[in-house]
Amino acid sequence: MLSRLAFPVLVLFSASLPAQETSWRIDPNHSAAYFSVRHLMISTVRGEFSGINGSMRYDPEHPTEARVEATIDCSTLNSGVAARDAQMKGPDFFDVKRYPTMKFTSTQVKKSGPGKLKVSGDLTINATTRPVVLDVEGPSAVVKDARGREKIGLSAATRINRKEFGIIWNEILETGGVAVADEVSISLDIEFIR
Repeated sequence: MLSRLAFPVLVLFSASLPAQETSWRIDPNHSAAYFSVRHLMISTVRGEFSGINGSMRYDPEHPTEARVEATIDCSTLNSGVAARDAQMKGPDFFDVKRYPTMKFTSTQVKKSGPGKLKVSGDLTINATTRPVVLDVEGPSAVVKDARGREKIGLSAATRINRKEFGIIWNEILETGGVAVADEVSISLDIEFIR
């Protein structure tokens, strides 16, 4: 009789245990950072960085306690035009030889709606660090890939002023405009693996 009563109590106790913080690493083969910036004030140039690495400590029961660190290999920049990519990797923009990576380290996480977070952190580009806020959708529920590995994903977006990071190159147009806008939109699609 006692064993029959003990089993439901154990089930109830185990079901009420809190989820535990788990360490996740970024899967660079299924993650990318995208950027877009106005060109000549009439069109938008888009590109991506594919060399993303990093980790996240995350407990779905306590998402505001999450911590993220990530780096992006600036040499993976691809805008689809080789000459433009070479200029952007050079001293006019990312100066990849001197500053091969960008870095993001979270400092605070807040809920901003169902399944949404605001992740504040320090972004370092060209040895200049500035605070940014990422609007995050996710992380998703855990899924298993074909090899049985547990994965989660998220999307994030922010905007920065490139001049605040020391990327000041520009050309003044005859009409008074500029070749490249100051504001850059950034979006991220990140897949994590346990």
